Order: sequence, then C-alpha cells, then structure tokens
Amino acid sequence: MTTNDSSDGRVVFDAKKDNADLGIVISDSASALKFYVATLGFEHVADMAFPLLEGSVMHRIKAGSITLKLTKHAVNPAARNPPGGAPAAIGIRYFTFWVQNLDAVIDRCRAGGYNVVIGRTVVRPGVAIAMVEDPDGNWVEFLQEG
Repeated sequence: MTTNDSSDGRVVFDAKKDNADLGIVISDSASALKFYVATLGFEHVADMAFPLLEGSVMHRIKAGSITLKLTKHAVNPAARNPPGGAPAAIGIRYFTFWVQNLDAVIDRCRAGGYNVVIGRTVVRPGVAIAMVEDPDGNWVEFLQEG
C-alpha cells in the first residue's frame, strides 16, 4: 500500500520525480562530456557552480529520465575509486542504462576509443548486457531486453 504519510520517516517520493540523480566527480570536463554527450548522445542541460566547493562546476546531463551530475572540482581530489568495477571493491561500482540498441552502443563506444570491459553478454534468457569504462574508469552498464 502506498501512503503519503511521512510521519514515520520512510521515504515518500515526489510524484514529479521518482528516480535518483547520479553524482559523479570527474577528473576532466572535456573528456567526460565527450563520453556522456558526444559518444552516448545524452543531453547537456546546464552547467552550474557546485555549491559545496568554490571553483567547482557541475555539468547537468540528461540521460533518459535520470540526471547525471558530473562535477569537476577546481583541484582534483587525491583519492580515487579503485579501478576494476564490481569485482574490485565494495561500494557503488557501476550503474545501468536500459537501451534498445546495445550493439550500436558498444560499437560507438569502441569507435570512440573507450574500453568495453564486457562485450555483449547474455546474463539470462532475453537479457544482454555490456560494460564500458568512462574516462575516469567508472563502469557503465548497458542492458537490453529482448
């Protein structure tokens, strides 16, 4: 049963947006925008100052109904996620986009020089995935049903 009562502290989603935005700290704006906008075809909506750190910029990218918030700090942080996707470490290791043209996405990423870590792989009947590294080594999964 769905309720709009938030008195018990459970999340009550805003009906205008019932999904999550994804914040990613990037090392280079041009490289990230080339991957997410020029290669994948996502929409670059706006740039804005990142409110928590002076001199930082957030590139807002529309990916379907999700907003990617690609943040470039004035000085890159020293710490990085360990490379290697899901097998390499605990924590958020990849994120998934559901697509209708998996093979074309893989081909476009390869043509752009990006590392296709896992090519088209059937993970269960009727579902295929691929994993691609973005310029900072984050794994991006593309999933196609059918």
